[in-house]
Amino acid sequence: MHKAVPTLLTLLLAACASAPQPAPASDARSSPALPSVPPAPRTEAGVPPPLPGELSTPADVKRLDFRGGEPQVPIRLMEGRPEVIFSPRTRMRLRFGGPDDKVLEAPAGSVWKVRVSQGEPAVLSVRIQLGEFRFSDKAGLAEEQQEWQARGLSTRTQVVGALYGIAGKVIDNRRYLLLVDEELSPQAAAARQAELLRQSGARTTLFEEVQTPARGILEVRDAAGNVVGLAQDSLMAETKDDSGFDIRQVEYHVGYENHGFEDRSYRGALQLTVDRFGTLAVVNVVKLEDLLKGLVPSETYARAHMEALKAQAVTARGEVLAKVGTKHLADPYLLCSEQHCAVYRGRTGEAPSTTAAVEATRGEALFSKDGRLVDSVYSAVCGGHTENNEVVWGGPPDPSLRGQPDLLETSAGQPSPQDLESFLAATDLPAACRLSSLAQPNKFRWEKRFTAAQVNAFTESLGVGPVQAMTLSERGVSGRARVLTISGEKGATQIRGELNIRKLFGMLNSSMAVVEPTRDAEGRILAWVFRGGGWGHGVGMCQTGAIGRAEAGQRYRDILRHYYNGAEVAPIY
Repeated sequence: MHKAVPTLLTLLLAACASAPQPAPASDARSSPALPSVPPAPRTEAGVPPPLPGELSTPADVKRLDFRGGEPQVPIRLMEGRPEVIFSPRTRMRLRFGGPDDKVLEAPAGSVWKVRVSQGEPAVLSVRIQLGEFRFSDKAGLAEEQQEWQARGLSTRTQVVGALYGIAGKVIDNRRYLLLVDEELSPQAAAARQAELLRQSGARTTLFEEVQTPARGILEVRDAAGNVVGLAQDSLMAETKDDSGFDIRQVEYHVGYENHGFEDRSYRGALQLTVDRFGTLAVVNVVKLEDLLKGLVPSETYARAHMEALKAQAVTARGEVLAKVGTKHLADPYLLCSEQHCAVYRGRTGEAPSTTAAVEATRGEALFSKDGRLVDSVYSAVCGGHTENNEVVWGGPPDPSLRGQPDLLETSAGQPSPQDLESFLAATDLPAACRLSSLAQPNKFRWEKRFTAAQVNAFTESLGVGPVQAMTLSERGVSGRARVLTISGEKGATQIRGELNIRKLFGMLNSSMAVVEPTRDAEGRILAWVFRGGGWGHGVGMCQTGAIGRAEAGQRYRDILRHYYNGAEVAPIY
């Protein structure tokens, strides 16, 4: 292998020299033997034309391709990295693109390093996103648009997601986004968001568009540190039978307390590409079933009952299909491997039990009676009753996402969420999520205490002053609230949305809760106490409840029929 490198190097350098590349920048890491690099021609829009024979990148493909049966999903493993070190598990082909699509072949276990030089970040424009609506909720979209226009704000709509027809089923994850019709820089957008929060209490997100793609030269080095090839912007590493790669120091849980680095192994191919920052992104292009093998163990207990694991595999498959094309629209991948999309550790995170569950349900997803893919959302612990989708996220009711009691036995006189105080006080309900062998009592029923000072700090940006009263209202069938009214010494306001309520208090366990103050002898508020039930939004499958149902003898299809209001499992490939 190493004797062939000089000849191959000559070929690769010749290929790279003939391709348009960015102007050279001073970089002490660049080899002096590399050819000079002329500036790339640019179009009037500032976007460089594609290179002849250039590799396609995940950013070019925002739709899944089912023509080969099982789709492949580009999922980000890392980004913002200066370099990556990896080894193929079987013989590797490293494709450089360019006009001749040069290829480097290497044996199993060989060590390779890729780094970015002369990286140029993408130029992004940003619009403020005011809301997101199901594609069927045109009335809700129009109403929200009129409300904002009445406030003097010009808006526009954007459709994300896609519509597929396969195996007689419909996969439709299209969404409407309501955007402020004002194109901003990322810096200006942050200030505008803060202004909208002060003026109307609106908690907004950002919708990003790429004006000029990121660019850079990818240097490929062998174990001795020698540069053996260059690629413009992107290159692809593939192995026989998708056996995959071992990657050193994969960064995970970015922005969380348990942030760290770990050597990991992945199935499928690697797309090494320049990210939005002009640095390196490592993208795993992996078959959906292999993706699930590394994802499902992060979503549930690998030691859970097999029927519960099968139910989890089916719901996770549907969740991936529902998310693709709706996130990371300005990035060179479709999903990330963090909590924002789906926690995924590749082969490193796999477990025999969950792999068996994925294989036993291969290609299966949930479909409603009219043959449409169910958005098979799930949460950890429902607290004894699941919730309607519109209570948590707004929009029209989804017939497959109806809240209902999650009790294994029913009897006269059992409390219900209509009398929430009594329901929360009932710690012995025969709820599936309480009777599961893996249940945690402090997630079924809980109490959270915040000092008055903590609550005042949480609500400071709302401008109401020291809080004097808080009320949870507009409850759904499970007792989960979608409105929090806060009154303070300087005024009052409302926080709307189940997730917004929970976020206000540092991610409250659930909005299935009641809140009351504790006072001193003079009546001054000392603290606020939330008493609640459940852990998560409560829509769709209760994960701990599914385990309890499986242990009670239910099969995975019956478990899913219960949580998704009669939806049926069907294969799509």
